[in-house]
Amino acid sequence: MPTFLFDSPIIGPIRSRRLGQSLGVNLLPSNGKLCNYDCIYCECGWNANGNPEHKKLAFNSAEIVYELLEKRLQELRQNHQEPDAITFSGNGEPTMHPQFPQIVDSAIALRNRHAPCAKVCVLTNATLVDRPEILTALKKVDRAMLKLDSGIDKTLQLINRPQADITVRKLIDGMKQFGQNLIVQSLFLSGEVDGFAIDNTSPAEEKAWLSAIKELQPSMVMLYTIERATPAQNLQKASTAYLQSLAEKVRYLGIEANVFV
Repeated sequence: MPTFLFDSPIIGPIRSRRLGQSLGVNLLPSNGKLCNYDCIYCECGWNANGNPEHKKLAFNSAEIVYELLEKRLQELRQNHQEPDAITFSGNGEPTMHPQFPQIVDSAIALRNRHAPCAKVCVLTNATLVDRPEILTALKKVDRAMLKLDSGIDKTLQLINRPQADITVRKLIDGMKQFGQNLIVQSLFLSGEVDGFAIDNTSPAEEKAWLSAIKELQPSMVMLYTIERATPAQNLQKASTAYLQSLAEKVRYLGIEANVFV
């Protein structure tokens, strides 16, 4: 199935299932994905690790991001179209950018100046929160949404395909540093990849994932499934009924849960 890359540092606003009218901030290259995960469902496709051109990929500079974000926010304000959110996502993992903390500070300042009602948000796989500067930056934004697609290491490896030594325990320990401000985002699916059956909706998977959520005690859990084209073939969406049922089990733990389909 065809996937796509964002071709600009600033995207939209576009309608987001989770965030309303969201103005995207892409810190990653426009000509390839840079990420320390290689998720089988990523709308940006596979990492370019095996491609010689991958070495030529470069992050968008902090200066360009600042200039284009300010320009777009000014345009939207003039047209009375202020976004609901300014969201860091893009063609990979935004916290990998070497100037991520400084860019977050700039984005918050621009939001305060040009779109005071917008929330500054980050979609992150949570793999770098053990770095103090990344953790501090993520704690400054209105909504840092941290990924946890499984409570079982083998499934994490199959779905998210981390490019470094990442375990469920490491992710949980990092996420716990957010305390009550933690928001967890989880995507559910089934299918087959490279001859391996994958299904993070099975009873064993559900038990392990709920155990992790109970330990984390986040302020909110966001449940969703595949929406766009995926690089891996033969993947199936989790049903809305399943997501709703899982959300009820999260609420039983005293935790807010929202389903996005």
